[in-house]
Amino acid sequence: MAKKCYAYVGSYTYIGKSKGLTIFEVDVESGKFTRKKEIECNNASYMTISHSGKFLYSIVDEGVIAFKIEKDGDLTEINKESIKGMRGCHILVSPDDKYLFVGSYHDGKATVLRLNDDGSIDHITDGVFHKGLGGIAEKSHRPHVNCVRLTPDYKYLCAVDTGIDQIKLYSFSQSLGTITLSDILRCQLDSGPKKILFSDDGRFMYLISEITNKLSVYTYDGSGSLPKFECIQTVSTVPEGRSSLTNSITLKLARDNRYIYISNAGDNSISMFKRDAETGLVTFMSALPIAGDYPKDLAVFPDDKHLCSVNHETGEITFFTIDREKGLLIMNQKPEKVDEPNCCQFVCIDDEE
Repeated sequence: MAKKCYAYVGSYTYIGKSKGLTIFEVDVESGKFTRKKEIECNNASYMTISHSGKFLYSIVDEGVIAFKIEKDGDLTEINKESIKGMRGCHILVSPDDKYLFVGSYHDGKATVLRLNDDGSIDHITDGVFHKGLGGIAEKSHRPHVNCVRLTPDYKYLCAVDTGIDQIKLYSFSQSLGTITLSDILRCQLDSGPKKILFSDDGRFMYLISEITNKLSVYTYDGSGSLPKFECIQTVSTVPEGRSSLTNSITLKLARDNRYIYISNAGDNSISMFKRDAETGLVTFMSALPIAGDYPKDLAVFPDDKHLCSVNHETGEITFFTIDREKGLLIMNQKPEKVDEPNCCQFVCIDDEE
């Protein structure tokens, strides 16, 4: 059955003309967007899609918002819920679509909310405020949760805290939706750990640090009574001499897990690394300009042959064809204007005959 693909871009609405969520039709083969419509949504920032592909969740001023994804890619609002804290910055859905996890930068909180079968957001099941002090005043002198992600075995919630240079590892109760601190992965002092992701086979974790601009590779083993992480490689996200201008912002795996892409603000580039599936180790290939300012997010197209850079400061999305053999990103269409874009997510929907 043929599929139609759509992209959803979340934007701030307090400046500019954006309504919050922009829907694009996606030509996967050519790597192009066509604007479809806008949905009103207060300052949509980070978004996530349910594993069923039926629902979209976004951080908004009110807390979090749920939308049903219609067959034509349109969005129908379901409900909103408070996270009982300051505004979130990262959001994640559990593999069974039963829980929503939110990380909050401003108050250093990790929050868990239950989800209903109809996609609506239910009540908060747990929430934890981080405590502690970092080493760099103004940047990392207090807790800032920048990323929340479950381990692939669904045992632990990892809360990446940029402010105190730690990843707190919480045991997660699938029945109760509660989190209990089990261990702490302490990162290099004043490194500013930012975002993590896991390989699909569950054996490796990848971490970027925004102050030192490093990509670190860890092995992961959840078979024991405590989670076990071991760092086996650390490399720069940009070539030597360019790191002083840079803050590494986000990282994404290619859909086949063979490559890793990292967006770098300041340097305004996307770095490309080749990944060895057996060892988990990475090899730097390139760090190329994105023809914009502050690539706050990037998204890999469903065909693994294209990607787009979400350029927050210049208010646009730029598009590239990926040449894996040469490690190149080749611009393939004119930018799409979107005021203060923050995040991009793809959905592919089966056509009804």
